[in-house]
Amino acid sequence: MKYVDTWDLESIFPGGTKSKQLQEKLASVEEDMKVYAEKLHAWEYTGDENSLQQFKDLLALQEKIFKGLGQGRTFVRMWLDAYMNDEHGPVVYGQILDLYSELTKLMNVYTKKLVNISDENWEKLLQDEELAKVSFSLSETREKGKRLLSDAEEELLAELNKDGLAAWSNLYDTVVSIMTIPFTDKDGKTTELSVGQAMNRMTADPDPTVRKQLFENWEAAWEKYAPIFADTLNHLAGYRLTLQKARGRKDHLEEPLELNRMKKETLDAMWSAVSKTKEPFINYLNQKAKIFGMDKLGWEDVDAPVTVGDLEPKKYSYDEACEFIIENFSTFGPKLTEFTKHALENRWVEAEDRPNKRPGGYCTSLPEFEESRIFMTFTGSSSDVSTLAHELGHAFHSFAMKDLPRLNRGYAMNVAETASTFAETIIDNAAINSATSDEEKISLLAAKLETATAMFLNIHARFLFEDAYYKERKQGLVSAKRLNELMEEAQKEAYKDSLSSYHPHFWCSKLHFFIDSVPFYNFPYTFGFLFSLGIYAEYLKNPEGFEEKYIALLQDTGSMKVEDLAEKHLGVDITKEDFWVAGIELMVKDVEEFIELTNKFI
Repeated sequence: MKYVDTWDLESIFPGGTKSKQLQEKLASVEEDMKVYAEKLHAWEYTGDENSLQQFKDLLALQEKIFKGLGQGRTFVRMWLDAYMNDEHGPVVYGQILDLYSELTKLMNVYTKKLVNISDENWEKLLQDEELAKVSFSLSETREKGKRLLSDAEEELLAELNKDGLAAWSNLYDTVVSIMTIPFTDKDGKTTELSVGQAMNRMTADPDPTVRKQLFENWEAAWEKYAPIFADTLNHLAGYRLTLQKARGRKDHLEEPLELNRMKKETLDAMWSAVSKTKEPFINYLNQKAKIFGMDKLGWEDVDAPVTVGDLEPKKYSYDEACEFIIENFSTFGPKLTEFTKHALENRWVEAEDRPNKRPGGYCTSLPEFEESRIFMTFTGSSSDVSTLAHELGHAFHSFAMKDLPRLNRGYAMNVAETASTFAETIIDNAAINSATSDEEKISLLAAKLETATAMFLNIHARFLFEDAYYKERKQGLVSAKRLNELMEEAQKEAYKDSLSSYHPHFWCSKLHFFIDSVPFYNFPYTFGFLFSLGIYAEYLKNPEGFEEKYIALLQDTGSMKVEDLAEKHLGVDITKEDFWVAGIELMVKDVEEFIELTNKFI
């Protein structure tokens, strides 16, 4: 079958960011918000049937508003990521942010009304059969509401956010959209690459001279803009720290831990396990350096493809990648397989390799359609096949939850990586098992171990950097030079000083540090990766009928603390190192096989 590698955006709102239907949708949402505001301000829960029904009506209207506004926001973000030179898009996005600002004010009123309900009446409200199903989410909102400031202060904060946290994040996107990275080919022709194109080539090109040139030009480009990015990062962090202090938080990790519904003991146990078991992955990097004829790998070599002997790295067409994923998902379960076919056949994926696209990949939701959409750039590598599988895993997670109440679908970022990593693992293992030679297996093992080294070394460096940065930011602004120092120190610690060069400007080249909605956009990746490996290990023990158990776990991710989720579905205590070490050891086996297979090629 021929799969189309671009989104069908016209089926969402025809006409792009100038769509008449998009404006009609936003106008409709605005009207619904006015009705919601009127009903909300008039409502108080008194314990009788009438006020109970009014509350249910408020929740229904709330869902309609969130779906409509989410549909518009997702569409505009998708469009801007696919077509970064759209000058009208930021105007429409600003319009949507204005509506979100107003909605935030209303949700603060709603939350405070929940806080003001007496404990006796709250217990009575949750006894209702319909509301009992969403009691976790309602109670969580009520608990968080106790941190809110006065109505006037919260209203002002919601208004300031548009030109504060959100604005600084948008500035980062704007600057990156106009950046280019020069590359001179062997014939002396220089091409200006977009950030996305340069990153893909720098990490995937088998030629070390190409990687080195691109990395040097990459560092130079980020250095040029570093003062702007330092300002941006300082103001994002300053805004957050000020707000955290005002809301009574004593530590900069309290908010991200709360958002991820996890304990500090769990985070500490995970990083402690990672730190104690890094040696095999350092050995892997050293072995890779030997294969490349280097004493040590440079930063730009860490993710470079490994080819030995006469092997030509396998290149996939987009169609071949789609068919490979469908075929191997079918070994797990019919629901994942049928869902994947539907997504690929209906153009849920933007994968075309072209200029003017933002870098990276993600999965996002179109809430009114109860559907997902995937963004990536497909260049034909085995790594790209893994990325596509990864994002399809995210989409399946949302699909598994689509019949649940909206309030039970809000899973945290750390468990958000569960289904994606699980899907990626299926495909990575399938590719390795189907290898027809040691040379091919080595290449595929290296691609799989790229993910492991990212989770245990790169992500750890990001966490160490951000933790150190927030501690210094509490004392005042942090210069670009000092940010470079903090970044390099974190990388050396995380990689146990095993590289010959580092990426001091990584703090400004990595989008994750500039996302306004989620602080510490790093440790949840390692959590999700290891949590998923634990689930995969259970699947290998008892594969028969496992898909239904897997879906049941995914359905609980939005309505439980992660410690309770692990206890219920896996029977483990994730505040202890043992669980995390067990997951890491699954990847250690891949390292051992890689080293054994490659010894004869050194």
